[in-house]
Amino acid sequence: MTTEILQRPDPILSWNLRQLYWDVFWFGILAGSTLAFQAVYAARLGASGFEIGLLSAGPAIINLIFTLPSGRWLEGKSLIKVSFRSAIWQRMGYVFLVALPMMFTSPGGQIWGLIWITLVMSVAGTMLAISFNAMFAEVLPSERRAHAVGRRNILLAVSLTLATLLSGLILDRVAFPINYQIVFLIGAAGAMLSSFHMGRIRKSDPINPPVVSQIAEVSRLNPHTKRGSLLRLDLLLGPFGLFMLAYLAFYAFQYFPVPLFPLAYVEQLHMTDGMIGVGTALFYGAMMAASFRLNYFSTRFGHRNVLLVSAALFPVFPLFLGLANGAGLYFVGCLLGGVINAMLSGAIINRLMDRVPADDRPAHMAIHNLALNVGILAGSLLGPISYDLIGLQPALILSAGLRFLAAVFFWMWG
Repeated sequence: MTTEILQRPDPILSWNLRQLYWDVFWFGILAGSTLAFQAVYAARLGASGFEIGLLSAGPAIINLIFTLPSGRWLEGKSLIKVSFRSAIWQRMGYVFLVALPMMFTSPGGQIWGLIWITLVMSVAGTMLAISFNAMFAEVLPSERRAHAVGRRNILLAVSLTLATLLSGLILDRVAFPINYQIVFLIGAAGAMLSSFHMGRIRKSDPINPPVVSQIAEVSRLNPHTKRGSLLRLDLLLGPFGLFMLAYLAFYAFQYFPVPLFPLAYVEQLHMTDGMIGVGTALFYGAMMAASFRLNYFSTRFGHRNVLLVSAALFPVFPLFLGLANGAGLYFVGCLLGGVINAMLSGAIINRLMDRVPADDRPAHMAIHNLALNVGILAGSLLGPISYDLIGLQPALILSAGLRFLAAVFFWMWG
């Protein structure tokens, strides 16, 4: 058995690795504070399921509108500069969240302020997502990426877990709404420090030609397609169409109960923010631990089998939450959900890469991006509608059944 030993990185690469590690560490602080509790904040203000759903549906709409224009605009631009500037513009919104109680005196005003701020942030956020992924490939050689991603995932899990526990403690011990302002301030600081380190990344000598303009690559690989046309709906006519239908159903059913979770925490289980924070920490801790075994299971059983089993178990969390009458079953659901999510999140991407041809990847990934955002949009809106029609607990049980149905679709078409 041979072991690949990475050579010592050159000074610029070593510098960039440090900046990328600090970037994700501070992003974990943002994710464990503001991102973990903004929907709970809306629920405590009295937001409806529809209003909470807009926190997910709004960004999905923006992504659908701006993804392709953003890809075209990026041609010839400095990826480092675009990533840094879009990060600053997007994350400035987290600063405004701190001032929500001062900007709007009524709970309804704060709820819609949160929705609109999230919506506006999503414009720059779409640009950030596209440019950062391309920049990451540009500044790191291919043999370094897996190692760097692994370390970034560990740092993210650690900082996110610590921030979630600290935020829950603050939310329990400080009066409302000052407690949320403190947590949002912590998140804003994490967002700005993450952006700071992103801006300190240096451009090195070209490593591999980065895929900045996916549109140009598609045109080059597929001369028969219209130039500049990345969204090729003709791909849906073959087997890939049914494959994407399974993914669309999965994403829709994944997000179906997401707007209902904060309502269940607040209205059904009457949990404190500290208890919610402990559950979130258990989820990500279990997810990090289980991630170390993903490669073993994928190698032994194959990506498709790991996808089928983890998708069949994916209903566990909404099912336990729907059946719970206290925090105990919620904590068990968080532990099991973290393990399942670790397997599923890796398997769903690995299986996608199995089915996407290497010589036509951008066009196929554009179809996947469409399925992802349509699924998020549909699920985020249908979940609250079911809550209004049949009630919270039945809607959670229904969502568990729908998630299992997604596993059936994977078995049929995945």
